[in-house]
Amino acid sequence: MSESNRDVIAANSKSLSGRTILMSGGSRGIGLAIALRAAAEGANVAIMAKTATPQANLEGTVFTAADEITAAGGQGLAIVGDVRNDDDVLSAVEQTVERFGGIDVVVNNASAIDLSKTGDVSMKRYDLMMDINVRGTFLLSKSALPHLRKSTNGHILTLSPPLNLDPKWAGEHLAYTMAKYGMSMTTLGLAEELRGTGIGANSLWPATLIDTAAIRNMPGGEQLVKAARSPRIVADAAHAIITSDARSCSGNFFTDEAVLASTGVSDLSGYSMGAPESRLVPDIFL
Repeated sequence: MSESNRDVIAANSKSLSGRTILMSGGSRGIGLAIALRAAAEGANVAIMAKTATPQANLEGTVFTAADEITAAGGQGLAIVGDVRNDDDVLSAVEQTVERFGGIDVVVNNASAIDLSKTGDVSMKRYDLMMDINVRGTFLLSKSALPHLRKSTNGHILTLSPPLNLDPKWAGEHLAYTMAKYGMSMTTLGLAEELRGTGIGANSLWPATLIDTAAIRNMPGGEQLVKAARSPRIVADAAHAIITSDARSCSGNFFTDEAVLASTGVSDLSGYSMGAPESRLVPDIFL
């Protein structure tokens, strides 16, 4: 992160009170944490997700998320939809605008993961990751653009990693790496395409493992999350980005640690799920 971006994030915060966020996913985990952080400031948050009914191994639905958003001080809107489906995405945009009058922020949070090697990953899982991660991010961003152009501080925030072309990551999990880097390429391209329009496009990625249902459901997950941080750290970093001046804060690939450092936060121990800072597990792609 450059010195100028540190200055932008630290010095030009714009309140989310009365602003409208449309997020893909968000029924739980990092997405819900971002939504609740925005709601605490009085934001309207529309959540588009597939989870309409409780799942055996996953807490929360799109409806419980909307209720939590409203309880936290914002206005929640539950939209059942699949980011892979064009009609669902267009309907989510329309419902959000009809309910709240516009869209100020898009958060591309929906993502699928499969860390299998090339010989082991099924093409069904490959297609799922490409459809949700890459196509879904592109489609939601594209569909919301007419409304973001009307915002006084429009932002597109995508939960994706820095574009690190070290062969290590492609060699570790090629299919997943291509899918996540496709999300990041969307950030790179939109930031350049929209430069000067007042819409900022940025990516955000956690520097360490984050406590999520996906991690907890892995073999040994309950122990693994002890070396992770709470989703609150990503939520606080996301808040700092989407309240920054979109005209000057765009085209960045942030980590949560770097964003919080720019706001003056030096002690991150309060986000830890149990392990000391020196024993936290770094996230991939960094």
